[in-house]
Amino acid sequence: MAPSKIKNFFLKKKAEAKLKLGVAGPGRKLNSEAPPPSKASSSKQKDVYIPPKRNELSAEAKAAANAALARFEGKDKKEFNTSLAAIRAQVRKELEAERKAKETDHTSEQETPEPDTAAQEARSDYAVRGVFFRCPMIGDEILPYKEWKGKIKEFLYEQLAADRGLTACLIIYNCNPKDKAEVCIETLTKCIENIVNNPNEEKYKKLRMSNRMFCDKIKVCEGSLDFLRAAGFAEIELDNEPHLIWSEDNIDPECSLEVLLEALKAAETIPVVLDRNLQVLLPSQVKRNNLPPDFFRISAEEIKREQQLRTEAIEQAQILKTKAMREREELRTINRYKFSLIRVRFPNGVYLQGTFNVYEKFGQVWEFVQSCLMHESAEFALLLPGGQKFDEREDLDKSLYDLRLVPTVVFNFMYENESKNLTDFLKEELMLLIQSF
Repeated sequence: MAPSKIKNFFLKKKAEAKLKLGVAGPGRKLNSEAPPPSKASSSKQKDVYIPPKRNELSAEAKAAANAALARFEGKDKKEFNTSLAAIRAQVRKELEAERKAKETDHTSEQETPEPDTAAQEARSDYAVRGVFFRCPMIGDEILPYKEWKGKIKEFLYEQLAADRGLTACLIIYNCNPKDKAEVCIETLTKCIENIVNNPNEEKYKKLRMSNRMFCDKIKVCEGSLDFLRAAGFAEIELDNEPHLIWSEDNIDPECSLEVLLEALKAAETIPVVLDRNLQVLLPSQVKRNNLPPDFFRISAEEIKREQQLRTEAIEQAQILKTKAMREREELRTINRYKFSLIRVRFPNGVYLQGTFNVYEKFGQVWEFVQSCLMHESAEFALLLPGGQKFDEREDLDKSLYDLRLVPTVVFNFMYENESKNLTDFLKEELMLLIQSF
């Protein structure tokens, strides 16, 4: 029978740990003997960027394409010509309208809408609907982070019957506040280590469940009692008080104390992966610049308060600000954000948009853009509107935070060197993602 997802999780973590130590080898069971180390020497990988060579769309692009096709096939779809010629004509039309709009000086302002209308317009003005994630271990859905936390908890409790001990380790780490989980894991580790290191000491085999330490550090955490039962503890009543008594006969047959102890120490949060939420936009659609609350570290009320304070102080402080003061203010601003919305404007007027964590490397932005190009091997550059050029080699390992590419940034795309004469940019499959709003 194939290993369960829970066992695969721990096998993967064990393999990753060995890779970090430089002793990677073939996968094996948690409680099996380690194979002899390979004699083959491993050379260190050079710290250079290797462009991806893909013959098909990335997972994000495929998901976005499928979603777009589903929308087009819906009963409530709007009539929208998705041929490339029609799309290019629409882009030219919007660019012309944009130029005319810039030449026109708007002197009149619209009346203030009613509160409910204003809220609705704010929502419709969001550049993206939110921040979404994937969890490959559990499923293929693309969901907000909070929804994934609920699905992860549900998934883990479903696995308890099959892999009680290993699953309990993950429940402790994933279904409790981090500080409580770490204290619980540390306490459980001591309990099991005491039994392993002192097999003849009876005092370590009995836990009084009404004990304050037990209640505050172990019982308070989800999954802790399931772990203890898998480790060989059974609940009985002694002197009119509930106790957990350990017996080797009660240990889950699939595990051993050593395996459970190793799993407890290796337990980590089940990873969720940020979805790029790839979009291809017309110039008129890029005007939506407001970011949804998911992008911020602080609450909406705190954001409004901070903006109000900045507005009140800007006239008085603008002249007196030193360079250091401006840098501190810039840092305070970007520290409010967890994610950054990256847009790339192509010479034909089309925009490519993706969501990134502020601590992701610039190289990941570069790879994202490259994977969407019709000519993936072509040389290109990304420039800010002011002309600042970001170099693939020099800026590869710098984070978006370090480069101050937060919370939104628009790059201008440009082919370079031998690729200068190319006139096709995004893959045709991605061009079909352009929607009529």
